[in-house]
Amino acid sequence: MERIDKASRIIRASPQVIYRALLDPAAMIVWRPPEGMHGVMYEFDPRVEGIFRMALVYNNTDHALQGKTSGDTDVATVRFVELMEDERVVEAAEFESDDPAFAGTMIITTTLVPVSGGTEVTIACSNVPSGIRPEDHYQGISSTLKNLAAFTEK
Repeated sequence: MERIDKASRIIRASPQVIYRALLDPAAMIVWRPPEGMHGVMYEFDPRVEGIFRMALVYNNTDHALQGKTSGDTDVATVRFVELMEDERVVEAAEFESDDPAFAGTMIITTTLVPVSGGTEVTIACSNVPSGIRPEDHYQGISSTLKNLAAFTEK
């Protein structure tokens, strides 16, 4: 059975506002990094088959988890597979790592469903590399959703 790590959150913002934040590199470096990390965007081409290359960097040296690319950094190249305006973004992410436990292409599907008072946002990750523990991944996805809510509910 395929492993799918996912989390959802109701965000008090329209699908249009959230979708724009999903495709804005300046916004992404604010909301995408989970708690305890910050983002660095190296390149960004927001179209189907376009890519972005981004680093998530731990803010402190005393973090519990080891970075995938280096001791304190996760770098990924992500290709946009599908862009359905105001509904869904599908990405194919590959981590830069020498560790085979982080090899492969993880599929990240973000769906936006209008609900009373806002939008239900679900992030689902499939083909998750075995080196990412499910409980750590759930915590990271949940933190990212919390950041996205804080960014878009302003």
